[in-house]
Amino acid sequence: MNYVTTKDGVHIFYKDWGPKDAQPIFFHHGWPLSADDWDAQMLYFLDKGFRVIASDRRGHGRSSQVSDGHDMDHYAADVAAVVEHLDLKNVVHIGHSTGGGQVARYVAKYGQPQGRVAKAVLVSAVPPLMLKTGTNPGGTPIEVFDNFRSALAANRAQFYIDVASGPFYGFNRPGAKISQGVIDNWWRQGMMGSAKAHYDGIKAFSETDQTDDLKAITVPTFVIQGDDDQVVPYTDASLLQAKLLKNGTLKIYKGYPHGMLTTHADVINPDLLAFIRG
Repeated sequence: MNYVTTKDGVHIFYKDWGPKDAQPIFFHHGWPLSADDWDAQMLYFLDKGFRVIASDRRGHGRSSQVSDGHDMDHYAADVAAVVEHLDLKNVVHIGHSTGGGQVARYVAKYGQPQGRVAKAVLVSAVPPLMLKTGTNPGGTPIEVFDNFRSALAANRAQFYIDVASGPFYGFNRPGAKISQGVIDNWWRQGMMGSAKAHYDGIKAFSETDQTDDLKAITVPTFVIQGDDDQVVPYTDASLLQAKLLKNGTLKIYKGYPHGMLTTHADVINPDLLAFIRG
């Protein structure tokens, strides 16, 4: 297995497939998943001649189940450790949901200053801020995230089944084509990780204000989301991202759910390819 050890002693698992001289695409997974959530994209872009990399966030998947550091600053630093270990350059960073926040913090703090980033993609991503506050009145009330924490602490296994079989993929919508395999795979990835990391991660993805990260990003950035996203409201995320980014392009997919990378990979993947090659 491929691991890199961070400065604070955390072992971060990563996948690295394809020609080492090809342009790298680095994939950043959502909460509470792992690098495995990118199978449909990694195989697709590998076939197109790219080098594809994905890591498991600390406390998730096969990375160390450490007690601390479950915040955007550590997430971004962990990515930097993998990128620097592999000496990746001209990288396209693609992040989904919480992974989108990870991309924004990494690109702003490490990737651009080091000259390692070519482009970025934010997919159904959490920036600039999910939580409803006095300055963010359109955000999600804290009670919603408190309920997430309560459900996780009470019965994480059942909570993850409920999320995957309901709002994440839109399987709770009338007429939805439900895949038990997709539900089981989401649950499998979630249960591989640490309950502590996932519990703390709720605060990280909901309460981190990344307005300044978005403002700092100058590389071409593709912002995409479905307008039936029941997890991250697109009016509070993608529309604001596009306004804050200096070089952003926005595309909204009608009827697509939060987990559209899986349910609609046949549409999303070619669009990602066009942006990367454009």
